[in-house]
Amino acid sequence: MENMNKQEFIQKLGDIEWEDFEVKEVKSEVPKSSWDTVSAFSNTAGGWLVFGVKQEGKKYFPQGVDNPEKIEQDFTTTLRDDKFNQKIIPVCKKYTIDKKVILAFYIPLSERKPVYYNNPKNSFIRSGSGDQRLTGQEIDSLYRDSSFGTKDKELTNLTIKDLNKESIKRYRTYLKNIKPEHQYNELLDEEFLTKIRALENKKVTFAGLLVFGTEDSIGKYFSDFKIDYLEIFGTSYEDAEKRYEFRLSDYSNIYEYFFAIYERIIKKIDVPFKLKGAFRDENQPQVKAIREALVNLLIHSDYFSPMKPRIRVFLNRIEFFNPGALPKPHKELQKGDISLPRNPIITRIFRVIDLAENAGYGFYKMFKGWRHHYTKDPVVFEGMDYYRIEFFFDVKDKVKDIEKFGERGVEKGVEKGVEKGVERLSENERTIINLISKNPSVSKKEMLEKSGLGKKAIEYNIKLLKNKSIIKRIGPDKGGHWEILK
Repeated sequence: MENMNKQEFIQKLGDIEWEDFEVKEVKSEVPKSSWDTVSAFSNTAGGWLVFGVKQEGKKYFPQGVDNPEKIEQDFTTTLRDDKFNQKIIPVCKKYTIDKKVILAFYIPLSERKPVYYNNPKNSFIRSGSGDQRLTGQEIDSLYRDSSFGTKDKELTNLTIKDLNKESIKRYRTYLKNIKPEHQYNELLDEEFLTKIRALENKKVTFAGLLVFGTEDSIGKYFSDFKIDYLEIFGTSYEDAEKRYEFRLSDYSNIYEYFFAIYERIIKKIDVPFKLKGAFRDENQPQVKAIREALVNLLIHSDYFSPMKPRIRVFLNRIEFFNPGALPKPHKELQKGDISLPRNPIITRIFRVIDLAENAGYGFYKMFKGWRHHYTKDPVVFEGMDYYRIEFFFDVKDKVKDIEKFGERGVEKGVEKGVEKGVERLSENERTIINLISKNPSVSKKEMLEKSGLGKKAIEYNIKLLKNKSIIKRIGPDKGGHWEILK
């Protein structure tokens, strides 16, 4: 609200939850604490700094400024001189309330951060209704953000020999399969990699290294490169029997991580049986939403951050954690017409094979696709040096939570039953049915050994299958057997 009128200003005074509004009781001099707030608004999301208002508890009273012309001149001059590392040009407003002059200054969000006064240690952010000093790590993150869109273009000292030949081959094969007429298909590897800017002047770019590098070559620049993927059998760590049921092994580069993660994560969402022509439609909106979220994480993460990209699959949601802040508030990115990639070359490499959107972050596709099936929007949390987006399943009880945990095709009979309209089964339920179909006398202990599931998961899914009248136990635990009813 950069052009706040008097009525809006008065209304603001009644709002005690201020994140973009700070008042100072000012008489003849600009308070020193004002500089903290200027830094905080510049580094966070912009906001109004108001002089001449007194705060008592949760109430605010206009007190006025004794010499408004001098205060305004002193304040705006300081914002333009050498006190701050960047020149700040505020929007200035003057209001008269009860014959008292109130000065209000809108401090815009800076495109180059951090903004500080005197030295970098005086860098602040807005948290709630207060100013908080940034940590060294957060300051470093802001410096990286100031070079947003340029870091992955930088050159390493590596050459094509340091890249993973198999990853390059798989990438090119993928391109030929989806675009057999593409002009890049006829190029030699070095020419091809130069075209997609993985190479420049025979040197590997950071983008090329991250997407196609070997474990050793990436290790020369990123000592702990990893994209973490975990499956947790609970809605949090507290209610899970183990910290995680599955954790993805390490892969050499981003391209290999994409397919390894996608293969598992796509089984965790509900994909009802639908025909598209004569074939089953598995590219439904909710599938596109999760694929876009995965690609979004891979192409927009800050790989120079000490934090690592991470995906966690809980029973009731899928969570994507991206090191590196968003360039703009996520509500603006949802409009779908803003393209500000943190790693533009990595984005281009994925775009060539149609795995990245042509414009914007794909937030619009993520929200629309997920809402289409699960009837709720993803939830976004924005931090100074990270953001997290969570896709919640449309669940009402624990049974449905389990059902949403995943799916996997097994025996043809089960798959055929699904096509006829039988209630959809989770990956774990199908695993148990598969074991029973092969050996009706299979014990819970044998299920534990052969399925890879935990004891709690085995018992819970057996209970689900019994409640659905899909399986039945005949006879005692010892000496009895299972029957599949559907």
